[in-house]
Formats: sequence, structure tokens, C-alpha cells
Amino acid sequence: MRDKFRYICYIAAGIAILLFSFSLSTPLFKTPYSPVLYDRNNELLGAVTATDGQWRFPPQNVKDSKFATAIIEYEDRRFRFHPGIDPVAIIRAGIQNIKAGKIVSGGSTITMQTIRLSRGNRNRTFFEKFIEMILALRLEVTHSKEDILAIYASNAPFGGNVVGLEAAAWRWFGRSTDELSWAEAATLAVLPNGPGLVHPGKNRDILKQKRDALLDHLAKQGFIVEEALRLAKSEPLPLEPKQLPRLAPHLLSRIVTEQKTKPGFSYINTTLDYKIQERAGVILNRWAKRFQSNGVMNAACLILDTQTGETLAYIGNVDTDVAGDVDIINAPRSSGSLLKPFLYAAMLDSGELMPSALVSDIPTRIGSYSPENNSKTYVGMIPADQALARSLNVPAVRELRAFGIDRFARLLRSLGVSTLFRHGEDYGLPLILGGAEITLWDIAGLYAGLSRTATNEDKSSKFFPPAYNPQKQQNSKRVSLVSPGAAYLTLDALTYVVRPGEEAAWQSFASSRRIAWKTGTSFGFRDAWAVGTTSKWTVAIWVGNATGEGRAELRSTTTAAPVLFEIFSFLGSSDWFDKPFSNLKVVEVCSLSGFPAGANCESTKTTDIPRNAPHHNPCPFCKIVTLNEKQDRQVVLTKSGAEKTVTKKWFVMPPAEEWYYKRWNLDYKTLPLLEGVSARSIPLALFNPEENSQIYVPVEIDGRPGQVVFMAAHRDSNATIHWHLNENFLGTTQVFHEMETRPQPGMHLLSVVDNYGNTIQRRFKILNTADY
Repeated sequence: MRDKFRYICYIAAGIAILLFSFSLSTPLFKTPYSPVLYDRNNELLGAVTATDGQWRFPPQNVKDSKFATAIIEYEDRRFRFHPGIDPVAIIRAGIQNIKAGKIVSGGSTITMQTIRLSRGNRNRTFFEKFIEMILALRLEVTHSKEDILAIYASNAPFGGNVVGLEAAAWRWFGRSTDELSWAEAATLAVLPNGPGLVHPGKNRDILKQKRDALLDHLAKQGFIVEEALRLAKSEPLPLEPKQLPRLAPHLLSRIVTEQKTKPGFSYINTTLDYKIQERAGVILNRWAKRFQSNGVMNAACLILDTQTGETLAYIGNVDTDVAGDVDIINAPRSSGSLLKPFLYAAMLDSGELMPSALVSDIPTRIGSYSPENNSKTYVGMIPADQALARSLNVPAVRELRAFGIDRFARLLRSLGVSTLFRHGEDYGLPLILGGAEITLWDIAGLYAGLSRTATNEDKSSKFFPPAYNPQKQQNSKRVSLVSPGAAYLTLDALTYVVRPGEEAAWQSFASSRRIAWKTGTSFGFRDAWAVGTTSKWTVAIWVGNATGEGRAELRSTTTAAPVLFEIFSFLGSSDWFDKPFSNLKVVEVCSLSGFPAGANCESTKTTDIPRNAPHHNPCPFCKIVTLNEKQDRQVVLTKSGAEKTVTKKWFVMPPAEEWYYKRWNLDYKTLPLLEGVSARSIPLALFNPEENSQIYVPVEIDGRPGQVVFMAAHRDSNATIHWHLNENFLGTTQVFHEMETRPQPGMHLLSVVDNYGNTIQRRFKILNTADY
């Protein structure tokens, strides 16, 4: 008995040594897989071939699929019971081979076929078959039946450059494995042993015979009912390979580029929503076809979940033959006016601005830089929130100058702008009007961050970049540089204020849906932007030419804005932000100027400002003035006090601002002039040049020195202004006070004198070309 037991131990040990003398590769297959992109619900968005040119999707579980049933019944009916080799099948194959005088049947199980595929389909020999059997036994020891079936299905050939079941299901039938019919599953089950049968030609008859025979067998085994069998046999065989979904090709390319250094990367799960991606793509492409008739060839769209920052739709470009492969979402482009809200919010927090406070909108020249509003008009003075909503350029430039360029650039970097590589001063004042580049990715993140901040109860920053990876955590330990109060007031300004011209057409929609939105058009009409945000959605649109070519028809109000609002219309409504009362405080302000009410303000109202904003100086425009009895002239009180006078509170703007303001506000009352010549204030203003400014004057196309246009304003519409340059008389103006001249390089003194004797002088320097 002991000898018998010893022999059994020797045999077992021998078998163990034999089994483990052949090692399995780890991993079993070292072939590359196709990068495959899925949405948040595992819907296929797109894929590209693997690095070896094959369509080969990463392994997936096929346990309960129709294909699993079909392949087991066709290839290995005892698959779930044998240990990797099937003695019955081997004996049957041996008898067939002896009768044929050659190898016509291998008796291979699915496990053995998996091993053969992993070894590169080597020539069939008895020794190779022996190795496959040993390795099959080892594979069964270390893997479950479901794992083995999944590995086989993912690496079996299915015709052409299609490898693996999931790739085959999409390439031949345009659907996933789970959606295959019995006829389609049977077709794929017979292909691995004859992958060439799928190509057009006489072999297709053989393929149909094999498929129908398998269907008959499945019906006999009770897997298919009679009526389903009849319908399955009537289904046609696949013809040409089908195109895989291409709903987010630019995101797929981006991820492949970013992840290509990471081994084993292929199954890409994202935060995208298939339905939103598909619908937004249809809308964007439909609008793009209209724009292309005007030579505007490209467009892009990014949709975010505002609260999480997760990307719901990523459309890097439209279907076009002109630079259609360029991913605009990641491409730096001129920002236009999109950065204005963040300057506004920062100045609310710093106390340098109040929502209702008047800001200047007059012709402005700062050195050689002279910004203009898009309308080419000026309103004199306007509440800061209206200046933002109407996207006036001159107030924004003047505000940036007061705030500080480098200070603002540092703020933008801290909020998430990744494209500001230079020192802030290098961008200059045009920074606020598109002088710097930004990406659609960054700007969508900024506006979503502004919305998150509006309801933020802690002090941590809610500005973080968008994410397409569902595992990416969006946590920040940085202190927020924008307060919830300032964020809320900024969004409020972008929501309620009525906008002029073309944008007025969208105002009723935006107000009814409570969308905070901003448009921007870059210099030269190269970029048209529109960004909208709510508590639930943030949508960013870009329209233009990826080549950088400008088009006169490219304006944000007629291109990007319509796309923005159509997308919001299908996204559905969302609740507006709760007012952050704990982060706001109510202050009393002058009804006319919007500044904190002073003793001289005749009427007041209340407004909200950020709770921690520093105290602002009181209203500088309301004054106590003394008038004559007719109230048509100011008077200077004398010691005798014999004159009959009237004392009144009067809202008085500076002369330059007043000149433009009263053209738009007919109810504005100009302060009467002083009687006599002893004036307390000068009713004269000189817009440009600024004192000690440096001006570069370009040469005209004909070679002559270029012109400089000086501008002034007077409170008295009937006043006359006399112009002198270096004590040389230039001319006289009335009503419209503009004077052209061609000063030579060097220092100059400009003098303006009105008919009351009031004088203003400014020194300035005209630069040489060599100085510039």
C-alpha cells in the first residue's frame, strides 16, 4: 500500500513539474489595444486603431452574452466542465487525423485556442499541440472560465484588421456585443476559425451555411424559438466594415496624446454625456454650415456641469475640410472681452468699484493707446454694472489702469488661466480687450468657478479647471481670491441689465432662463466667443477660423450667441443662485451717482456690495451751489450779502463726461456758469494728451508724417476754444472740439483757451521711430 501511495505521489509530482516547467506570459497577450472612449454611462463615443493598425478593444466580460453561448456551442461544448483539455475531443480528432493521413482536426478547446493565439498561431505540430495542452492546464488553474472566455473573445481574429469581439461587433454590425442579435452572434462565433469568410466573394456562401447550421443547433438546444430562428436566418451578412462612432474625436486625440507615455492605457471612461454630446454636435454643425457661407469655417463647444466641473460635451471642431482636425478647445485664442467680469469682481472686492457707481466713458488716450467702444460712441458716464453688461471697452481699460495690469494678470493666473506666460506689463492695457490669449477650456472653467463661488460658504477657492476624468478630484486648499458676494453681483450684472443693439434680441431669453452670459469678439474679427453659466450648466462657444483669418461678418452676437442660447434651450432650465446674504452688505448710495451717499446728495437708494469690501469715498458729484435769483448763473457770495441768492444741491459731472452724458440723458441739468470771471472750477476739459505722455505717430502710406487728433470738451455748448502748440496758433473750434496736427518728434506744449479765459496746458513727447 505504501509503495502504491509513493508511486501516486511521484506521478503527481511529475505532473506538477511538467505543468510548471512551461510558464505563462504575464500578461498573456502583450499586443496593444485600441484607445476606446466611453461616456459616463459606458456608451461608446469613439475609438482609434491600436499602434499595430488593428481594431482591438480591451477585454470585456462576455459571460451572459449571446456570443458566449454561440461560441461555446460551436467550438467547445464541454468548455465549462473540462480542465483546459478535452480528452473526448482529442480522441475524436486523433481518429479523424489517422483516417485523413494528416492533421485535419486539432481537438482544441477554447482554452487551448487562447494559448495558441497568445503564442502567435505557430505551425501545428504534435510538440506545439503538447505545449498548448500543458499551458492550457496552467491557464485553467490561474483563471476562471469567464476570464478565459473574455481573453479569447478579445483576441480572436474576426476578419481584416478586426481583432476581438467588441471591435468586431462595432465594425461589422455597428453595435455593442450586448446588442447583437442571434444571427449576428452566430456569424461572429464562426469567424475566428475562418476570418476570411467575411469578405465579399464566394466564401460568403460558406459563411452563411456555417452561421445557419449553428443557428439550427442553437434552436435544437432550446436557445432559440422557431419563429426567432426563421427571422435570424433571414438576416443578411455584413458587407463593408461600418464606421465607429466619432462623437468626440478631438477629446480622444487629446487623451491619447496626454496618456501615450502611460502603459496599458486603452479603456477611457469619461464624464461626457452621450445625448448632450450628440445633440450639441448637431446644433453646432448646423450653425457652422451657415457661417461657412461667409468664410467662417470652424467652431467649438464645451459644456460643463457647473458644480462639479465635469465635462458633459467636448466638441473640439465641426465637420469641415478646413483645419477640421484642430482641437480649438485647447488652442490659445484672443480672449476678446471675456475677462472683463473678473476685473469687475476683483474691483468690487477691493472697494475700487461699486455696482451702481458711475464710471467714465469718454475718448481716452493713454500714451499711444486709444481704446474705442465697439459702437464708436461714448455715453460720458455709466453705472459700472451696465458698463460690464454692455461690454464697453473704454470703462474697462480705465478700470484696468486703476487696478493695475500686473495685479490683474496675477489674479487671472491664480484663477486658472494657463496661457499668460509673460509679465503682466508686457500685455499692457489691451489685456482686458483681448491682448492676451486664452483657451476655451480655461474660460469655461473660469465662468463655472465664478458660479460656484457665488454660493460658496467656506473660504476655499472654487476655481479649478474642467475635468473629463471621472476619478479626478477637484479639491483646493487655496483661499478664494473672489468673494461669494462679488461673484454673485458679477453674475447679476451679466443677467439683468438690458443690452443694446443685436444683443437685445437675446435678452428676453436670457432673462427668462436666468442665464449669466458674456460675448466677446477679438480684434480683426478673428474670434467670436459666447459663454453662459447657471447653477447647473456652463456653456462656452467659439466661432472663427482655425487659420487665424479674420472675417468682417464674424461677430459674437450673430454667430456664437445664437449657438449658445439654442444649446441652453435643450439643456433645460436650472435654479438661479440663492442670494448670499451673509456675504453681502447693504449700503446707502446716491441715486444719481451710485457712490456712497454724502451730505450733498439730494436723494438716495440702497445697493448691495461685498461684505468685506473697504469703505468707498462718498459721492464726489453732488455739490451745494449758490445761484442768482433766476437760477441761471452761479454767484460768489460777497461780504455785503446784498444779492438775492438760492442755495441748491446739484449733480455736477466733470466737463468731459458731461459733454457726452447730456447727449444721451436729456433730463440732465447742466450747472449754470459763474457770473463774472472769477471761476471756482474750470468748465473746460482736455481728453488727450495726458501730461508727460509719449505718443508714437505712424507714418502715412504716402510717406508723410501721421496726424494726431486732440480732443476737448466744454460745459458751455456755445463756448469757443483756441488751440496752440508750442505757442503757435493752430485754430479755433466750436461745438465739436477736435484739432488735427502733425507735430515733429520731440517735446511739445499744447495749450487750449476758452472764450472765458480758462486755460489747460499739457506737455507730451512725440517719439521717433527709433525710440519706439
